[in-house]
Amino acid sequence: MLPPVTSLIVTVDGPGGTGKSTVSRAVAEKAGLPHLDTGAFYRAATLAVLEAGADPSSTVEVTPIVAGLHLSQEDGRMYMDGRDVSEQIRGEDVTAAVSAVSAHPEVRAILVGEQRSWVEEHGGRAVVEGRDIGSVVFPDAEVKIFLDASAEVRAARRARQTGESLDEVLDDLNRRDRLDSTRATSPMTVPDGAVVVDTSDLGFEEVVDRLLELVGAKS
Repeated sequence: MLPPVTSLIVTVDGPGGTGKSTVSRAVAEKAGLPHLDTGAFYRAATLAVLEAGADPSSTVEVTPIVAGLHLSQEDGRMYMDGRDVSEQIRGEDVTAAVSAVSAHPEVRAILVGEQRSWVEEHGGRAVVEGRDIGSVVFPDAEVKIFLDASAEVRAARRARQTGESLDEVLDDLNRRDRLDSTRATSPMTVPDGAVVVDTSDLGFEEVVDRLLELVGAKS
């Protein structure tokens, strides 16, 4: 375990199924840093849109709903207007609509501001995971990491977690990758200066140790 880091932002980007969430949490704990899952913000916003009966693809309908939310994340739990929605945001309906909601530039601008404020409130130090963190949210971060793996490996991991068929998961991951990498605002990309870590043939602890090496070199 590293000694607590006093001031450091570590960004962890990459597509779904690369282990971003579990790896980022482990690295944050071992490095003594707060952990922020930015994807949970977009999922909470999507849940609010669905609960309001709004069209996820409509900027006019979605933007005021997201702008009126109070979102917070503490101890790995996601809160929307004070309500713990940590389980609800993982539902199939949210998963199916989150790409559409997160594609709106207005939504991304609102939530990027929320994410930056969260890190500032936590002392300007954190491990932050997502899909545009090192490129857009914290482009000047001291450590930038992009986790990757083959689509087949990522689909197999996700299928084991969810119990879905491999073909269904692979189709969904390919769809999400395509949407995330081609959206007009903040597309998923390898950030400038990021270290790419391919997790295809690495175990969980190996990935964590590799990231801790990168964090330790800057702390």
